Amino acid sequence: MEEHSDFIKGRGAQMQAKSRFHAQEIVQEHMEGIDDINDINTPTQFFYEHSRQIVNKVDSPDIGLAYSMNPYQGCEHGCIYCYARNTHEYWGYNAGLDFEKKIIVKRNAASVLAKTFEKPNWEVRPIMFSGNTDCYQPIERKLQITRNMLQVIAQYKHPVGMITKNHLITRDIDILKELAAQQLVHVSISITSARDEIRQKLEPRASAISQRLKTVEALAKEDIPVNVMIAPIIPGINHHEIPQIMKLIADAGASSAAYTIVRLNGAIGGVFEDWVRKAYPDRADKVLNQIKECHGGSLNDSRFGTRMRGEGNIATIVKDLFVVSKKKYLSGRSYPPLRTDLFMRNNKGQLGLF
Repeated sequence: MEEHSDFIKGRGAQMQAKSRFHAQEIVQEHMEGIDDINDINTPTQFFYEHSRQIVNKVDSPDIGLAYSMNPYQGCEHGCIYCYARNTHEYWGYNAGLDFEKKIIVKRNAASVLAKTFEKPNWEVRPIMFSGNTDCYQPIERKLQITRNMLQVIAQYKHPVGMITKNHLITRDIDILKELAAQQLVHVSISITSARDEIRQKLEPRASAISQRLKTVEALAKEDIPVNVMIAPIIPGINHHEIPQIMKLIADAGASSAAYTIVRLNGAIGGVFEDWVRKAYPDRADKVLNQIKECHGGSLNDSRFGTRMRGEGNIATIVKDLFVVSKKKYLSGRSYPPLRTDLFMRNNKGQLGLF
């Protein structure tokens, strides 16, 4: 039997997690208590922030990025495994349902980015969009903050990388095509499964798999370099799909592919365990034990160099399957490096646009 009877459809997390920064938490002691607060599946709320900074320096040695920027904190896609869930605690919320239904919006992000580029000591190195939460989550369709930031990127000719699992990125192909012609953009599309029944549980408000494959195809058609992140690999749920996904993305025109193995640091471990016992009660123990086997007996893994790939027999099997599949389907394809020598500062009137 799969899926617990009280599984909340349309959300990833099935619980409110306790924040490490809060001494108290609101709980429901008795289901029949008429005075208890039960806000388990309220509508998404948006909170607008006036940011002073939008670019963050990345110090992690195994990520390969210099900077990241996130126009949104929290993510309505609701991906149950998302490592960014823990960061929501710094905003006074939690890594459970709060992460996907309390979204912080940095509405002035484009103007802050332009001012950042105007600083005399700015060092031009690639910036990653969505190093934390998806810059194309549903509210972006209305607010267009990411599109405004891309316009700044194009005006200053600054290299940028993007990662998303939303078809909405195709809206901005006009800008991306211009950047790609100058070797200023890389795009990664995240595809975790080939089957929507799995996607609907793992990533309930993200684009359907068919839409993501169409996104890869649309970008590749315009000569925009597309990498696909087959990530995260969750043993017992999607690890066996690697060859199938690789064939699908190759047929769609992907230039490259990469993967990571799921790791469940901090509060995410408890949120994920609660989810897997409700989403897949018949195999929950197997999934949790296989994840632990990849990380030295723990769901949590913060070790640079091993945290993304794992270790042990299962991690080796996943790696070998990925390597063989990539060689079979993506051999000979290239992913051009980003240029940093085209950057232009002090374009007249630029800051006045925002």
